[in-house]
Amino acid sequence: MPKLSPASRPPRRRSRVLRCGAAFVVLVALAAYLTVQYLTGGNGTPKCTVVSADDEETSYEFTPEQAANAATISAVGTSRELPERAVAIALATALQESGLRNIGHGDRDSLGLFQQRPSQGWGTEKQIQDPVYAAGEFYDHLVKVDEYEELALTVAAQRVQRSGYPDAYAKHEPDATLLAAALTGRAAATLTCEGRAETATTARAGGPEAVRSALARDFGRDAFETAGAVVGSSDGTAAGAGESPSPAASSSPSPSAAGTMTIPVADGAKDSGSDARRRGWELAHWAVANSSRLGIERVGYAGREWVAGGRAGEWRTAHAASGSVDAVRIVTGQ
Repeated sequence: MPKLSPASRPPRRRSRVLRCGAAFVVLVALAAYLTVQYLTGGNGTPKCTVVSADDEETSYEFTPEQAANAATISAVGTSRELPERAVAIALATALQESGLRNIGHGDRDSLGLFQQRPSQGWGTEKQIQDPVYAAGEFYDHLVKVDEYEELALTVAAQRVQRSGYPDAYAKHEPDATLLAAALTGRAAATLTCEGRAETATTARAGGPEAVRSALARDFGRDAFETAGAVVGSSDGTAAGAGESPSPAASSSPSPSAAGTMTIPVADGAKDSGSDARRRGWELAHWAVANSSRLGIERVGYAGREWVAGGRAGEWRTAHAASGSVDAVRIVTGQ
C-alpha cells in the first residue's frame, strides 16, 4: 500500500479543533436543556400539581390552563353552596369530556369543558364556551338528579351527560377527588403551580383589577359581600370583587401598592377546621391556579406562602405579613 504524501495527509490539528468545538456546543445545549428541565419540572412547559393531604406519593399534574378551568368549575359549585362531592363529579366529567380544556370542537356540535350541545338545549355556542356558564349548566342539571351525592360518581355524571360511554367517568374519580379537596379548600397548601405568565400579553393583562374581575366572574359578584369580605388594595382603598376601578385609579395607581391586594376572610379562620379557614384556602388555591393567566407572583395565607417560578412554586412558611389567617394576600406583577 503506497504511503500518503505529507500534502495528502488529513489535517489532524484542524480535526481536533472541530471535534472540540462540536463537543462544546453539545455541552452548552445540554446545560441549557437541563436548566429548562430544572426550572419547569420536565418538558419546558409550566405545570401545576395537586398532592394528597394524606399521602404525598399521590398527586396529579396538569397545565396552568387546566388548573384555571378546574378552579372555575370548583368556584361556581361552591358559590352555589354545593358540596365537595358535586365539585368532584363536575371535575371528573370535564376531565373525561375535554381534559379540562375549553375546546371549540367535539362530537357533532359538542363544545366546551363539558362538551355540551347547542342543539340539545344547553345554550348558544358562545354561552357553552364560557366556562362559568358551562359549569353552571352542569350543576343545574346535577342537582335535579335524585340523591346524586349517594350515587357512584360515574352514574351521577352519566345522569347529566347521557354519554355513549356511561362508565368512562369512573377512571377520573381519584384525580377529581384530589382536585376537589384542594380547590374547595379542605386540603390546605396542596395545590402548587410554577406560575410564570405564558406571554407578554398575559402578563400585561394582570394586576389587582384583573384579579378582582376574575374573582367576580368565577365566584359571583355578591360572593364577597355575603361572606363579609371586601377585596382591597394595599394602599388602603377597597372595592367589591365585581366593581370596576375609577379612571383615575386605573391610570395612576400608587407605585407601592400597584401589585398587591388582600381578600379578608370571615371571622373564625383561626380554627383550622372552620368553614372560614377552608374558604381562605379555597381563595388561595384559586389564585395559584390562575397565576399564569393573571400574572400572580405571590400568594400568602395562614402562615404559608407560595412564590411563582420554577421549583420555587411551592408552599412554604411565610413571615407574619404574608401569612395571616385573616386575609388572603395576592401579589401580581403589576
